[in-house]
Amino acid sequence: MDTISRENNSYLPVAGVIVGVLALVLSGVALAKISSAKKEISAQVEPLSLKIDEAEGQARNAAASADKASGNINKLATDTQSAFQQVAQELGNIRGEITKVQEAKVTKAAPGKAAAGPVVAGADEYIIKSGDTFAKIARAQGATLADVQAVNPGVDAGKLKVGQKIKLPAKK
Repeated sequence: MDTISRENNSYLPVAGVIVGVLALVLSGVALAKISSAKKEISAQVEPLSLKIDEAEGQARNAAASADKASGNINKLATDTQSAFQQVAQELGNIRGEITKVQEAKVTKAAPGKAAAGPVVAGADEYIIKSGDTFAKIARAQGATLADVQAVNPGVDAGKLKVGQKIKLPAKK
């Protein structure tokens, strides 16, 4: 026979029972810990879920605000462009009016057409009559031809018109 069966091994079944009892106790403790951990996890899931929902709501609000701001920026850009076009159009109109005023200022009454009233010469002016030339006017006024030409640089002596005003040089 073998040695195990010959010896008194009455402790062996008791040790097996003790190990089994310890295993049951440890498994009970483990189940209690797992249950406690499960409760804590369950308790944390709800607040986390609420925080996630809140974060999603804030993200949606931010996206809506961004879309609204983008629309406002686009509208502002369109309104600004329209305003610049209106200003440009008004500047063009004003420029046209200025040009007309300048042309009216430069343009003199056409020859042969009567002005609103008789043309009157000032103290240092002369009104051209039929047959007048710069030389004839200079002799009549006691001045030189060069002096008459010098005070009338923009006047073409060969194209004098009846009723046209010219300046006279100062008498010495």
